[in-house]
Amino acid sequence: MIKKLIKRRQMRIAPERLIPLSFLLAIILGTLLLMLPFATAEGESTGILTALFTATTSVCVTGLVVVDTYAHWSLFGQMVILLLIQIGGLGVVAVGALFMLMGKKKFTLGDRKLLGGALNIERNRGHLAFLLRIFKGTFLLEGMGALFYASRFIPRYGILKGLWAACFQSVSAFCNAGFDNLGSNSLINYATDPFLTLVVAALIILGGIGFSVWFDFKRSYLEMRKSTKSKKRKSFYRRLQYHTKIVLWLTGIILLSGTVLTLLTEWNNPNTIGNLSFFDKVLVSFFQTVTMRTAGFATIDYTNAHPTSILLYCIQMLIGGSPGGTAGGVKTTTFLVVLLFIRSEVYDEGMIQFRHHSISQEMARKALTIFIVFTTLILTSVFLLSLTDPDAPLLYTLFETISAVCTVGVTANLTPTLSFLGKIVIMLLMFIGRIGPLTVLLSFSNRKKKALEMKYAKAPLLIG
Repeated sequence: MIKKLIKRRQMRIAPERLIPLSFLLAIILGTLLLMLPFATAEGESTGILTALFTATTSVCVTGLVVVDTYAHWSLFGQMVILLLIQIGGLGVVAVGALFMLMGKKKFTLGDRKLLGGALNIERNRGHLAFLLRIFKGTFLLEGMGALFYASRFIPRYGILKGLWAACFQSVSAFCNAGFDNLGSNSLINYATDPFLTLVVAALIILGGIGFSVWFDFKRSYLEMRKSTKSKKRKSFYRRLQYHTKIVLWLTGIILLSGTVLTLLTEWNNPNTIGNLSFFDKVLVSFFQTVTMRTAGFATIDYTNAHPTSILLYCIQMLIGGSPGGTAGGVKTTTFLVVLLFIRSEVYDEGMIQFRHHSISQEMARKALTIFIVFTTLILTSVFLLSLTDPDAPLLYTLFETISAVCTVGVTANLTPTLSFLGKIVIMLLMFIGRIGPLTVLLSFSNRKKKALEMKYAKAPLLIG
């Protein structure tokens, strides 16, 4: 009887609603674990608000914290946080599907549809194979990152502490979480260490460009090797899919422009990069651009940054990473489609096109909707935070809001000082940002799509 009731309940829940619900369940379980006394370094139970905030920021791979990860949480607490980061980065549904595979459970059509939505893939086949490739690639890259980290951390912290710090940092960087267990200064002490910062940057970029880009790279490389040695054979770049080319193109432009603009705005700032050598200035500026793609690590104190730089970082955070990865934000391709749509309207073009390809009106409407929903949510949240925490500088409030909703995790030291209601707003932003504002709205909407049988007169409105 109970089994039948559970099955009926499962059938009533639409597949698209299970994604936010699965994240919510992970947050609740994480909160309960972090409230245990042995989850803290002092051996005392953590308050529900702090535990809930930490679990939310972990599952949503944001990185905003109200207590210092290294000082407040014990080894068990840090392990719980790391597990939540890994689950949140790969997706709760994807992790659940992995356990289903390990248990040799057969996947129904609904399971495949749910998994396809979680992995952001449109094809109807190959979900399970794609999932396994994701996990293999993830653990391989995280393992390599941990080895690189260990070469720096073991000599400094010892074998056990160094290995744990290396594993924690590697998973956090790849999942674009921004958590670190090195102390309260994030990676500021390693700002001018090219080896460490470039390893972090590489993990962030690999996690943020999207899983499909990885596999397209591998496919193109293998095809190129198998091809005959003829003069007309395609190059590696020409073999790449259109989506991959656009992602690489956009990533390169964002990283280059962001680095140059940070250099220009912070060049003479003694509190950030003003006193560094030219190479170190470029290194630190490059890292800030990378981390703003929803990673959340910091090698400078953002309270000392120029207001223009803060505004620049807000734009970079809003754009975010690429679809199908661990990054947040509106996504690079979405931002591009919005710009192309605006261009087509300004020049009154018959269609939206880019690099010898046309973009459908449906895709343009979806991109524009996502962008509008994101910006509306940000403006509304800034207004609410200005009411709950009126003493906070407005620019820092905007910075914190975008950091939360785009699941970045960088902060101008504002999060720990927020009021109870302010922290609730940030938690909601992190959750909505991780799931996607549009997905959340559609998931909890009871309205069904209906065909319009009646045609109405055109509205006599004036716009522009």
